[in-house]
Amino acid sequence: MVLHRPSLRKGGFPMYPLVRRRFRPAATSLAILGLSCSIACSDNAGEKAAAAEQSLATDYEAENATISQGVVESNHGGYSGSGFVNYDNVTGSSVQFSVNASAAGATNLTFRFANGTTANRPMDIAVNGTVVSSGLAFNGTGAWTTWSEATISANLVAGTNTIRATATTANGGPNLDKLSVGTSTQPSGTPVQANGQLKVCGTKLCNQNGKAIQLRGMSTHGLQWYRQCVNSASLDALANDWKADVVRLSMYIQEGGYETNPRQYTDLVHSLIEQVSQRGMYVIVDWHMLEPGDPHYNLSRAKTFFNEIAERHASRNNILYEVANEPSGVDWSRIKSYHEQIIPTIRAKDPDSVILLGTRAWSSLGISDDANETEVINNPVNASNVLYTFHFYAASHGTEYINALSRAADRIPMFVTEFGTQTASGDGGNNFSRSQQYIDLMASKKISWVNWNYSDDERTGAVFKSGTCPNGPYSGTGSLKEAGVWVRDRTRTPDDF
Repeated sequence: MVLHRPSLRKGGFPMYPLVRRRFRPAATSLAILGLSCSIACSDNAGEKAAAAEQSLATDYEAENATISQGVVESNHGGYSGSGFVNYDNVTGSSVQFSVNASAAGATNLTFRFANGTTANRPMDIAVNGTVVSSGLAFNGTGAWTTWSEATISANLVAGTNTIRATATTANGGPNLDKLSVGTSTQPSGTPVQANGQLKVCGTKLCNQNGKAIQLRGMSTHGLQWYRQCVNSASLDALANDWKADVVRLSMYIQEGGYETNPRQYTDLVHSLIEQVSQRGMYVIVDWHMLEPGDPHYNLSRAKTFFNEIAERHASRNNILYEVANEPSGVDWSRIKSYHEQIIPTIRAKDPDSVILLGTRAWSSLGISDDANETEVINNPVNASNVLYTFHFYAASHGTEYINALSRAADRIPMFVTEFGTQTASGDGGNNFSRSQQYIDLMASKKISWVNWNYSDDERTGAVFKSGTCPNGPYSGTGSLKEAGVWVRDRTRTPDDF
């Protein structure tokens, strides 16, 4: 529904009709992550609750590990322990840890690192001699004093394990501070701790106790373009300063996204799910199909992706699956057919989680194609525990859209997985008065919402000023555009969990 940014060219941007596409930035190179299996998969809600209560991570300092072609240094601040390992700039330089596990099973491995260059410094991660993550990305962090984390999940044996991180290019590895093994316990007072496994009850999204709730949060921009805005510091700010309940991971399929390297983008989503979960927030896995608008075009890809995501994270109680971002150019029956084919793929692995279903005409309930919500109400998807999605941009979408959302929410469960205070281009002036009308409506009817977008894109719809990412600061209002200040204020006002 919102225009994305086209490839930058001299002379400006091509003209598109409003309420059709998102502007998209020129594609940038992205080497991402690789993972193996996460928390043991389960379709039992009780096991999901138990999986959320894991032991605190154990830290292993890199300077105490076995180092091959690298040196211990302490000339850049911010490290833990007595220093960090500076890899030699050669292929094959490595750091190997000896890790003790009290029991066999899938375990989080979090590497804390700094990379003051702009080049990715990928490494192969091997457990007990077997590579479990090939070419794990360690992208630039902006400075050698800026530390970030890369998290994977791997199966350990009971007792002693060796974990080796080996540079795969002539650039060598990043500066490696430490390895943390295990998953932290769910932080107290978080949205997930308060609400547990969500479910749809009637026309509402409800918590584990059957109470209707409203989630409020942010969507990332396209991960192929603005991955640098989704890091430890920015997620900490969302959880602690913005007090967000939910993060939407916007993984584009085309436009330089998933289809260019399904393995890498799937692994990136795995890693980000881990990082959001560690902060006690809900996470929406957004299959961001946009063009072509017929979701069937990507059905096979979607089945492959969601099968793996659902299998690996089935034991979690904080995952929501958004299976079709903005269908367009096809009628509701065609979209419904797609939903009824992809839902069983997820349900086979994760029968408990909520699934979010895109609606016609860029998830406008058909309004942008001169239809209305009755096509969904009269012909709903044949599935339970689902919500239908709605997107709006307040400076473009007025009374007709507000009224349609209001009517629909009285008949079918709704979730606004994307909205902006500006025009459908994601740019232009903000209409805060109309935005507040939407906010008030969604609060009164317990419609959860996610704002577009948590990045430093130059358009007004991105909450941060240009140049904020990757180093921040992300907390407070100093780095925020006008819309960012407005949205942060409303995100920080919690529902009565």
